[in-house]
Amino acid sequence: MGTRREALTVEWVKLELLRTAYATRGGMLARRDPRFVIGWYLVFAVVPWLTHNITVLLGLFAVCAAAVVLSRVGPLVLGLFLLGFVLESLYVLFAAWFFDGDAATALALAELTLKLATVSLASMAAFVSLDPERLSDALLSLHAPAMLSFGVSYGFRMLPVLMEEFHTVVDGYRLRAAPPGPRGVLGWRVVLRTGTTVVNAFYPLILNTAKRTRTTVEALETKGFTYASEHPDGRRIRLAYLAADRWDVLLIAATLALVAACFGLGHHWPLYGTAG
Repeated sequence: MGTRREALTVEWVKLELLRTAYATRGGMLARRDPRFVIGWYLVFAVVPWLTHNITVLLGLFAVCAAAVVLSRVGPLVLGLFLLGFVLESLYVLFAAWFFDGDAATALALAELTLKLATVSLASMAAFVSLDPERLSDALLSLHAPAMLSFGVSYGFRMLPVLMEEFHTVVDGYRLRAAPPGPRGVLGWRVVLRTGTTVVNAFYPLILNTAKRTRTTVEALETKGFTYASEHPDGRRIRLAYLAADRWDVLLIAATLALVAACFGLGHHWPLYGTAG
């Protein structure tokens, strides 16, 4: 029964990773033009670093948190973020106490934590809403190098291959290994056995993936992928479906208005984490 539960847990993690990578949940940003989604993300990736006002940062954090909810971010990614955010907050409090800091020290550390958390939330909302093809086409439309857009798309598409390859290698090690002995105190032997298997599986995983990558690249080049990506006619045909509408413009306008409102709120109730 324990093995079945473990298998279901592993399968759930695999499905969550695939849903995240291929934007199958939909959401507010998933329906928008990918170029405008990238622009939306850049706003929240840059603006938090332009202020030391914690009130402004709290406002930006709230906006990005609302975007995460509207973008239907999966529980796995959201749970990992919440765990990291809680641990980081505890670290801030501990560091301020351990180094005999006062409230100003805690505020300065909280400022950095809020900036990183805001950018992380914006990243989740934006890139969970973009499937590999649309993200790659958006980068190509913005005149990014063809190899960069291909690398992004290929990296996402290699995720299922990596997961399947990892399971194959780990299952091979488990079949050839001796039966597990006693679990030990708090199951330390199980943890040690699992860690050793994962480390041993790393090199075969990379080797097998490299073989598949070479085969894929050779097949793409045979079909003229590089030429089609760099030729103007090929780019025009590939990007013909990209079209912005008034809702995309409204997204950017509403985002800028919310950012301005956060700065206005910070002007009336300033709270600074860094002096000067």
